[in-house]
Parts: sequence; C-alpha cells; structure tokens
Amino acid sequence: MPSVPLHYVDLRAFCYVTEDEERVESALRTFLPEEFEVERAVSEGHHGDRIVVLSARVERADEIRHVLDTLGDLDDLGAVADELDERVDDNCAFYLTLDKQAAFRGEVERGDGITFRSKVEAYPAKKPKAVENAREVFEAL
Repeated sequence: MPSVPLHYVDLRAFCYVTEDEERVESALRTFLPEEFEVERAVSEGHHGDRIVVLSARVERADEIRHVLDTLGDLDDLGAVADELDERVDDNCAFYLTLDKQAAFRGEVERGDGITFRSKVEAYPAKKPKAVENAREVFEAL
C-alpha cells in the first residue's frame, strides 16, 4: 500500500475494575507498532467504580500501515468492506469494534472491547468519496 488515505487511526479500550490493566493494554498493543505510547485517562463509572481509558493515536504513514496490516488478519474483511456505507459517517470517519479478548490472545476478530476509528482522507470531504477511499484501503489488505 504505497499511500495511506487515512489522516490518523485512534484505538481505544476501557479497562474496568474487574480487568487487569496490563492485559487490556496488551490487547490494545496487538494493533500498535512496538514501543508505541499508550495514553491513560482515569474515569469513574455510574456507581463510582474506576475505569481506565487506554488510547493511542497513530498518525505516521508507516505506523498506520502497521495497524492496517494487523487489521488485515480479520477473517471477515470482505464483510467489513461490504459495510463501508454504514461504517463511514458524514464526517468521513470510519468505525469498527474489535474483540478485546481475542486481541489479548494475539488474534484479530470483530467484537467488543476495542474501538478502531480512523479519519478517511476525502477531497472534497464528503461521505461518498470517503467510502471510495476506505474501499481502496480494504482492497489493498
């Protein structure tokens, strides 16, 4: 993939009080290049329980390629490509959720726990152009 038609990729996972923070970070790192910084923000749930939000923003083209290469391991990548009209919003952002437990095992599956959000390059910045560019990304994987 010579050029990457994405401005950035955001990855985010919540670590609830019943989870081990290191394991959740390990799951998130499944998608990140080595030595990539993961940010932490401590929040509080509705009942006062502690929630740590782990997140990373990938902006450099080589690092985005690494994330996309990992995403390319999805078994149902074709299904994601077929859903691009629903997964790209009017602000040219692409959304996908990934299985946190599978990521901890080093596997890539759709599911819950890790949010993948990317800003798709589109000129003009309209949804149809963003969907077209996102399709190019998935065809290259």
